[in-house]
Amino acid sequence: MKIIELTDEHRPWARELLIGNWGSVRIVTRGKVHQADALPGLVAVIGEEPVGLLTYALENGECEIVSLNAVVEGRGVGSSLVREVREIAHSRGCSRVWLITTNDNTHALRFYQRLGMVIAAVYPNALAESRRLKPEIPEIGIDGIPLRDEIELEIRSF
Repeated sequence: MKIIELTDEHRPWARELLIGNWGSVRIVTRGKVHQADALPGLVAVIGEEPVGLLTYALENGECEIVSLNAVVEGRGVGSSLVREVREIAHSRGCSRVWLITTNDNTHALRFYQRLGMVIAAVYPNALAESRRLKPEIPEIGIDGIPLRDEIELEIRSF
């Protein structure tokens, strides 16, 4: 597996992946709407086949992971993408890498904590505001859990 920069070659694939997994190319975090298909990103490739996507935003000396999707699980795709974005953040002088997930995404909470990230904040009922910006966010999430809260994870020592 190799990790490459997201370029125009993979943007149509990235758009399809984002829409399929997020319902749109728009992703809302902390009240900000990101056009994820226009952000910088990384693609995990096995052979010639793209198998993972991470999009990110660099702002104010920080790196936000906006989206992360692995087409195949259990092969280190997500971990490899996160390691690479941490390297990019470090090389650009960022003080932290952070992201938002939702209260229903227990798989992501376990995954990111295994990678050394810590819960930095919980924003109760934040998805009520996010739905005003992106109405397609469902009311019910993974495992039938009501989607309500944003959970911020971060890593500062990298």
